[in-house]
Amino acid sequence: MEDSPISLDKWLVGMWLITSAKNGISSYELHRTLGITQKSAWFLSHRIRLALQNGTIEKMSGRVESDETFIGGRDRFRHKGKKQVTSGWKGKTPVQGLLERTTGSKASRVKLTVLKTTRNHEVQGNVREYVLKGSELHTDALRSYIGMNKDYAHQVIDHAICYAKGHVHTNGLENFWCLLKRTIKGTYVNCEPFHLFRYLDEQAFRFNERKLTDSERFLKAIPAIIGRHLTYKGLTGKLSLEPS
Repeated sequence: MEDSPISLDKWLVGMWLITSAKNGISSYELHRTLGITQKSAWFLSHRIRLALQNGTIEKMSGRVESDETFIGGRDRFRHKGKKQVTSGWKGKTPVQGLLERTTGSKASRVKLTVLKTTRNHEVQGNVREYVLKGSELHTDALRSYIGMNKDYAHQVIDHAICYAKGHVHTNGLENFWCLLKRTIKGTYVNCEPFHLFRYLDEQAFRFNERKLTDSERFLKAIPAIIGRHLTYKGLTGKLSLEPS
C-alpha cells in the first residue's frame, strides 16, 4: 500500500474479494466494484497476490502426491503466425503441484511451482525441497521421477492402465488442476507466463485455507502484507537501470 493513491477502504474491499472469490475475480470486475481504473485494479490485485504467497519452511509429510500440468491456450486457437510446429504441450508453461493429503483434522494442502522443463533435476529437486524424506510419494509414470525410491516410499500409478489402486493415485491434484484451470480460463482468460506464479499463489492460498470462513481467510491475509513490496515498474519489468 506504500505511496498508493487508492484509499484504504478500497484496498481492504479488494483483498476481501480476492480471498473470498472461489474462482478469482478479474481486474475489470475489481475496477467496476471499487470505482478505480482497470490498470489500477490490475496492479492492486497483483500486489495482493504477493501477500498471499506462502513463505512457510514446513515440509510436507505423510502421503504426498506430485503431478504436472501445462497452462496455455490450445494451438488451434492461436494466430496463424504463432502456431507451434508440433502439437501437445509445446508452447505451454509446465507447472508442478505437490499435495499433502488430509490427515486427521488437518486438511490437504498444495504447493505449486512454475517449471522451465519437466526433466528430473527440476521435478525431483522440488520434491526434495518441499517434501520430508521418508514420506510416501505418489506420482504418475513420468520417467522424471525414476530414482525417487532412494529417499521416499515411491508409489507409481500408470494412467495408461488405471487412475487408482487403493490409496495410490494422484486424484487430489487432478481435482485441483480442474479448479485452477476453471479460474484461469473462466475468469482471467489469459495469464502471461512471467505472471503465472502470482495466480498460482492466489489459488493455492484459497485452497489451503478453504476450511476457514471468508472473514477468517481475510483476517489471515491482512498481516501477510507486512514486509512485502512490489512497484509497478517491478511488476511490468520496466525497472530503470539508472542510479537513483
